[in-house]
Amino acid sequence: MPIEIESPEEQGYDTIDHNLSESSVTDADLSLLGLDPAELLPLTLAYTDHLGHPELRERLAADGTHLAAGDVLLTPGAAGALFIVSTALLSPGDHLVVVRPNYATNLETPRAIGAEVDTIELSFDDGWALDPDVLIDRIRPDTRLVSITLPHNPTGTTVTAADLVDLVAAVERRGVPLLVDETYRELCLDGAPPLPVAADLSPSVISVSSLSKAYGLPGIRTGWLITRDPARRELFLAAKEQMVICGSVLDETVALAAVSARDRVLPPILERCRRHRGLVAAFIDGRDDIDWVAPGGGVVGFPRLGGGVDVEAFYEHLAATRTAVGPGHWFEQPRSFFRLGFGWPTTDELEGGLAAIGRALDAAAG
Repeated sequence: MPIEIESPEEQGYDTIDHNLSESSVTDADLSLLGLDPAELLPLTLAYTDHLGHPELRERLAADGTHLAAGDVLLTPGAAGALFIVSTALLSPGDHLVVVRPNYATNLETPRAIGAEVDTIELSFDDGWALDPDVLIDRIRPDTRLVSITLPHNPTGTTVTAADLVDLVAAVERRGVPLLVDETYRELCLDGAPPLPVAADLSPSVISVSSLSKAYGLPGIRTGWLITRDPARRELFLAAKEQMVICGSVLDETVALAAVSARDRVLPPILERCRRHRGLVAAFIDGRDDIDWVAPGGGVVGFPRLGGGVDVEAFYEHLAATRTAVGPGHWFEQPRSFFRLGFGWPTTDELEGGLAAIGRALDAAAG
């Protein structure tokens, strides 16, 4: 995948007027969490529990029926969790089954290890739906990991709870661990309850999540992985200790405040994401040169430009209006696709960005 500076914070937020490239909700601050910064002053800045803050792990485990605090390992964001899983479970020549489109961490880390990455190609024309039978058929005797994302990034598609249960059971019967990146699990846009924590369904499942995307807290770098398998728990802890020893006491204290306040914090975030998805849907429905599969969860969608659009001219016009989206090649897809993030911008910024996309489409019409 291309190595390039893709993040707006590296480009400089002052260079972008309409930032529709983010895959998270609006960044939060301590006041939103109800955490008084003075509460941080007495903290001793020592090495902490290598598994992570005990109370935070207890609260995360409480989301499942069969989970315990010891099943939860706090990590430096979901990216750290994914890196731990890949480096701990995969060796050169091992077979990995993973869905695509996908983001670099789930593809490039296994490739760097030397694993054989076998991609399940999701299709716009099939609604980006994951066919469980295709996934199961790809599992081989040398398969060491199956990796999926629910809700999916960059498309926002998801499955029902019953489908997830069936998929977990099918992979479990093949004796292969299943990694489920469920970072957007709590952001269900169609009114359904969140999917169960996948690791709660079987000891063969590894759940990965963080506070970066749904809570708007990427700056505290707090994520986690959950597994009920004792041997994998020990292996993942050893991998974390080799990487970072333990987490930041400051970050994990703020993370505990966020999870403790989620009944207050998440509902307005979810309402805003649903409203913003509606704005994007209305914009796309009003044009015949762009289409998408409306996302069922998360804060991103993956629109496709019509055949009459000059793709490179489209991106050039977007750049001229200081509007940022995530071009398809970030996800090993044609640039006629792009990821559109609707959770991070304000309503005014989103509407301005959609208007800029409309002007770019008009200017790039063939």
